[in-house]
Parts: sequence; C-alpha cells; structure tokens
Amino acid sequence: MKRRKFIKDSAIVGAVSVSPTYILANSGMYSNDKFRSVHRILTAGSTFVGTLPILRAFAGDHLDYVSPFVLFDEFGPVKISPESDALKVEAHPHAGVIPTTYFASGSGHHKDSLDYDFQINTGEFMMFSSGKGAIHMEESGNELKENGGELHGFQIWLNMPSKFKWDDPSTVVYGTEIMPTVVHEHFTANVVMGSLFGHTSKVETLSPAFYYHIKLDADKRLDIPTDPNHNAFVYTVSGELEIENQKRLLQHQVALYERGKSDINLYTKEGAEFFVLGGQPLDEVVFSYGPFVMNTEEEIRRCIHNYNVGNMGNPAIVNQ
Repeated sequence: MKRRKFIKDSAIVGAVSVSPTYILANSGMYSNDKFRSVHRILTAGSTFVGTLPILRAFAGDHLDYVSPFVLFDEFGPVKISPESDALKVEAHPHAGVIPTTYFASGSGHHKDSLDYDFQINTGEFMMFSSGKGAIHMEESGNELKENGGELHGFQIWLNMPSKFKWDDPSTVVYGTEIMPTVVHEHFTANVVMGSLFGHTSKVETLSPAFYYHIKLDADKRLDIPTDPNHNAFVYTVSGELEIENQKRLLQHQVALYERGKSDINLYTKEGAEFFVLGGQPLDEVVFSYGPFVMNTEEEIRRCIHNYNVGNMGNPAIVNQ
C-alpha cells in the first residue's frame, strides 16, 4: 500500500507509539490460526480543537493499517454546567474527506455552508462529506446549554476515494433506527457501519468500511470476524482489553492489526468499552494539509485557493 506524502506544516499530527505491556498470568485468551496479529499499539495524546478537549489516537499517519480512515479523535467526556458557554470549534473548511461524528452522550450543534443547521443527539451519527470543499462549525448542543450534562463523542475521519474527492459536498445525520444494536447476554454492539453477527447498518459508504461500538462484560471474550484483506484497529474507551499474544490494551490506546487473517480476539477481566473499525484500504497516495486530504500537492493548492476565494462558503456566516 502506498504511504501518504506529508505536506510541511500540516495541522494533522499523529499519536505516539508505545511498547506494549503483557499479561503475565490469568490470561483469558487461547491461540487460533485465524486470529490477526497486532502490528503496533499507540497511546492517544491530549490536545484541544477550539475549546473542545480531545484525545487523538492517530491523525494522517499509519495509513497502511488504518485506511480508509485517516483520523481518530475522542472528545470529552466533559461536564457542562447549565447556561455555560458552548464548547465550540469555529467555522473551518474540509475537502476530500468525510468527518464523521458519533455521540456517546450529550448533544451537538452542526452548522455548515450547505445551509444545514441542526442538533445531533446521543447515539446519532453524522457524515459531513466535504468533497470539493465546504465549511462547518461544531459546538455542544442546546440541550446541554439549557440543562447541563456530559458531552462525550468521537470524530473519526473517513477518507474519500480519489474518484469522489471533487464531488459536491453533502451532510447527512443517521438516526439510531438506521444502526442496529447486537444485544447478547455478555455484550452489546452498535453497528454504526458495516455488518456484524448478521446485523447490517444502513449507513452508506463510498468504499467498504466497518465501525462497531462495543461494551463487553467482565471476564468475557469476544471474537470479531473481519475480511482478511481489510484493515482493522481497536480503540479502548474505558477498561482494559487483553489482545493477541497476551498484550494489554489500556484505556485510550489503539491496537493496529496486520492483514492476512480474519478474527480479532478480545478478552476483558473487569469489563471494557471499545471501538472496532476498519475496511478496505484505498491504496492511494495521500497528500494532507490540515483539514484537506487529497491525492496530489496540486489538489491541495487548489483547495487552498478555493477556500481563499470563497468557493467553499463564508466562515463568518457559518459562525453566526
């Protein structure tokens, strides 16, 4: 797979890799020749986007193992007091990429240069398909402003195949009825994208991809089937997982898996909440510059020009 070419001074900054720790005893795992091996474990780093505190697992790096995704941010959890100022990311452009937003708790407000202006609630999923370029603003929602509460969610960027990068932009919000939940005696799994255990999401994607939000009970194991030719990675939201070869995946770490085998095997001693994502690698050169993700440097310069001359919309209007 071709690695991306990185434009100097890009605002996309990746996570720092760490050496894995190991389970020394009381392992809940067993070996199987179908299980994927772990390539690397990364630890998310903390930063701010606007006034929103985030944990960034990766951003523009490790594409051989995360494509078709290019960025993974967890925002919050953060407590918001009633009548306090909204946590906000001011109007900014995107092109060539699909920022997706999923709320585990709380609500958000999205407004963009496509004349969309709406609230996104817990469990809902937004796809901002930026294509040739558009501007949006994001902030905590009206319900949190009025009543207070917890804001917790995930913004994960899905790359667009090159043939779609200059399409007209669009925005869609999927309700919980579109994304099935697998309910089992020992786990629940929200199938945001793709299919899992006979349940298929109706969220449409430009290339094959999967996105599962899973909660697994204590002292239980779970094997996740995947296409051996697709990338796959696991991010731990809370708790701790035991993964392949008795490695430990701690809270706010992501495990990147090798391709070539099917199942991802997971075990938790105390219970865990985590995401499993991946899909068909795009196998395309990637040029990135901040919010623009394209295939050539010339395309990046075209995006910058289009933004500067107003072809993506007026940030002042979107911020109102």
